[in-house]
Amino acid sequence: MTEPRQLIEAVARALPALRGGRPQREMTSIVPSQNVAGSALILVIAIMTFLSCLTLGAVTLVRDTASAWQTQIAREATIQIKPEDGLDMEAALADAQRVAVGFAGVRSATIVDRGATQRLLEPWLGAGFDLDELPVPRLVIVAIDPAGPPDFIALRAALAEAVPQAVLDDHRTWVDRLVAMANTTVTIGVSVLALMLAATVLAIVFATRGAMAGNGHIIEVLHFVGAEARFIAREFRHHFLLIGMKGAAAGGLAAAAVFLGFSWWSSLNMATPQADQATALFGNFAIGASGYAGVVLIVLVVGVLTAATSHLTVVSYLGDIDATRREG
Repeated sequence: MTEPRQLIEAVARALPALRGGRPQREMTSIVPSQNVAGSALILVIAIMTFLSCLTLGAVTLVRDTASAWQTQIAREATIQIKPEDGLDMEAALADAQRVAVGFAGVRSATIVDRGATQRLLEPWLGAGFDLDELPVPRLVIVAIDPAGPPDFIALRAALAEAVPQAVLDDHRTWVDRLVAMANTTVTIGVSVLALMLAATVLAIVFATRGAMAGNGHIIEVLHFVGAEARFIAREFRHHFLLIGMKGAAAGGLAAAAVFLGFSWWSSLNMATPQADQATALFGNFAIGASGYAGVVLIVLVVGVLTAATSHLTVVSYLGDIDATRREG
């Protein structure tokens, strides 16, 4: 059987005679290499990939920050002593410290002194206030061994007996809320990412259909004279793979530039209050090696989806031609 390439050349040589003796044209691909639809599809894929990479990066930031918060919280507990009339605060703090360090699983217990307490309240109360005139609780920071935490129930009972005004907060409620928030954010991010990839696939399907419609007469002639469906599908797959990789690479590079820019801004403004607050919430905006690996993976996935979708669309189109031909 004649090879597909030879069939294309035969059709190309026969076309001038069918058109009234026009000069033979040079061989071109059955899919136009450059057209408006192709340029628009590259832009659509670039935008979708950019948004997908931003979503993946945001999910990575939230996950890493939540993990850091969870680790820090799991390593500390706080003993809060409320002031009361007649209470010797310094003695109560020393008693709470002594009780805490006596439990297995407690690495250390540190009293937050008056100066540190005043500095904690200065952003809200201003400088120069008298701490003794305010009913401000005093704190003892308890460092916990994450591998073997203490018995918090027994520790609470011992503190209640030694210092009735002491309240132990092991931050377990905050940890549970933090984990729930991080899991919800990751789920939402993955869902948005899936929707963007689905929209990209639909855009590729419509673009492939448009390319098929514009070259339908050539494809039908090639198909009827013996060109196999997999050859025609391979031509379209190669064309749309290049389009997908160009658009995905552009979107991925733009997303990586955004994350690098935010990381640079964060490191440049490290000492400012705005940067401190942003860093406390999101870290230093660095997605790390895993985040950039995810960007590369998104680019590859979009390229593969583009090629696979165009292949399946072409095969389906040719199947419809065969079905119409059998019915006729």
